Amino acid sequence: MRNLVIEEIKQIKGDVKELSNLLKTVVDDGASIGFLPPLEQKESAKYWQTVIAPEVILYVAKINNELAGSIQLHLVTKPNGIHRAEICKLMTHPNFRRNGIGRLLMQKAEERAKKENRSLLVLDTREGDPSNRLYKSLDYKEVGKIPEYAISPNGNLDATVIYYKFL
Repeated sequence: MRNLVIEEIKQIKGDVKELSNLLKTVVDDGASIGFLPPLEQKESAKYWQTVIAPEVILYVAKINNELAGSIQLHLVTKPNGIHRAEICKLMTHPNFRRNGIGRLLMQKAEERAKKENRSLLVLDTREGDPSNRLYKSLDYKEVGKIPEYAISPNGNLDATVIYYKFL
């Protein structure tokens, strides 16, 4: 992919509008990442202001300086969990899907988890979403499903699938 850059974001200031647009776009497109459509721009911007924290590592993917996706790696800080981290809010803008961006962001997060001495990654995703295929192709193991976990835009209660991977 031409001019693809994946970089860590340590402060949101200059990126809040782009990140807010990404979140709004993927939620309005049906992604199950904690919000329901239609997502207000204000709510999206407010969310991003809460993301930057010492235990959260945020990566973005840009193509020709246009935001194409993002991922968060949440380092567990509890004393009995310092060996693990959680993959959160993997997003790819609909205009850039099916180009391997999600896979590259996952690989970047995994590399960072190793550098942070994390040997176990966990994540969850809505049952039936395309992300399930991605996680399985990256050797994540399905633990099980929690029924009626999250409300979908149509009001149904959807199951979530929990995955893990040892690094």
